[in-house]
Amino acid sequence: MIVPGIKQITWLYHEFGLSSLYDTGKDAWLIIFTRCLRMFAYGTNSLIIALFFNILKFSDFQIGLFMTLTLLGDVALSFFLTLVADKIGRRRILLAGAFLMVLSGATFALAENFYILLVAAVVGVISATGSEIGPFRAVEESTISHLTTPSTRSDVLAWYVTTAAIGTSIGTEVCGQLVQLLQSLGGWTLLDAYHTVFWIYSLTGAINMGLILLMSEKCEQHVQKTEEHYVLLETDSESEDEQMIPGGKSNQDDNLRSYKNTPRKAGVFAHISPESRGVMYKMCALFAMDSLGGGMSPWSLINYYLDLKFHVSSSTLGTIASVAFFISAMSTLFASPLARRIGLINTMVFTHLPASIATSLLPAPPTLAPTVGLLFFRSALANMDQAPRAAFVAAVVRPEERTAVMGVNSMLRTLAQSLGPSITGLLAGGNRFWLAFVVAGILKASYDGFLWQWSLKIKLHQYEK
Repeated sequence: MIVPGIKQITWLYHEFGLSSLYDTGKDAWLIIFTRCLRMFAYGTNSLIIALFFNILKFSDFQIGLFMTLTLLGDVALSFFLTLVADKIGRRRILLAGAFLMVLSGATFALAENFYILLVAAVVGVISATGSEIGPFRAVEESTISHLTTPSTRSDVLAWYVTTAAIGTSIGTEVCGQLVQLLQSLGGWTLLDAYHTVFWIYSLTGAINMGLILLMSEKCEQHVQKTEEHYVLLETDSESEDEQMIPGGKSNQDDNLRSYKNTPRKAGVFAHISPESRGVMYKMCALFAMDSLGGGMSPWSLINYYLDLKFHVSSSTLGTIASVAFFISAMSTLFASPLARRIGLINTMVFTHLPASIATSLLPAPPTLAPTVGLLFFRSALANMDQAPRAAFVAAVVRPEERTAVMGVNSMLRTLAQSLGPSITGLLAGGNRFWLAFVVAGILKASYDGFLWQWSLKIKLHQYEK
């Protein structure tokens, strides 16, 4: 006898990727949980950091410059760490990043000087915009791609994105309510409350250090370092199933001798095959356009804009952001089922484009309620492209090159994003804050159009069995 409802429950279990998540194992669960906690910490930052700088009497230009320089510091740190992650060890890189979170959070909890805070943010890991920073994401997405198969990857990455949004949602709500609670206590100033939030950020980094130590050796990518490996990377542009090497082993020996005797240009990307490099350059150009728009309209600056325009309390801002992130978390659950039906690129473009248009329209409403409505609509769609995007990147490059390619891609996205806050800061200083959202939406919508056009020429999963 079949228990009533068991068929529907089983369908939901498979449809929303829980079966894929369970089958992938403990390491994937730990990666997803550590990211959820990290985004909880970033969520607390996104609500208060611009307000924290404002209460310290930093100018709008200084706030924008701070965020830009912080992101540039993240570019350098992430670029170096992701390129060497597979050699040093992915878990060690994640552990080092979590330790830098601890140091940066403690510095922000203790200091108020602009230059001390700037050094802590540039050298360490502090989320000045509320978005993902540091070497974490590229290494984690590469590790998840390594632990999964093409059939389960999109499901697991969808939960990776969903739980991150849940963490951010909880972080912003806890931050808003905590700041209000501490202010209501005798002897607590608003600045004291903000310092307490940064202690929470530091504590979260310490917890993540412990969780990373529980990850197993399965997370590591053991790349074969023989000369023959690089011969195949450089001389064989098609997969083994598509083209057999004539002449057998003797031909491979000839290729090896030719490879050794051929002068090669050393470079930062020399260890990435020409095929992957070509794809990487195009992806970086497209994703940089989207990231520049994102850098001009992060949640930290949206909160600041709402505070300036509508004079909203910290608790109300926290609730608005928390609901928005919760909506985002729920919507990303549907990204993987949608991608299975209409494809990775279609899911990316047709969910991201309406969100881009909503970004451009944010300054239009004259009152708070419709503005919040636009924010909620934007949040429902804006992050549905993240899991398909990571799965897309994993599907178009060689498995042993994913960490490096994802790291370079992340670095250039962050570099483009780092320009955004300064542009927005300049516009805000000239009483044209609203224009930043219009330009951001146009950039993000243009990215969608170019991505759609390029996707028609790309082949997926050609390097996987």
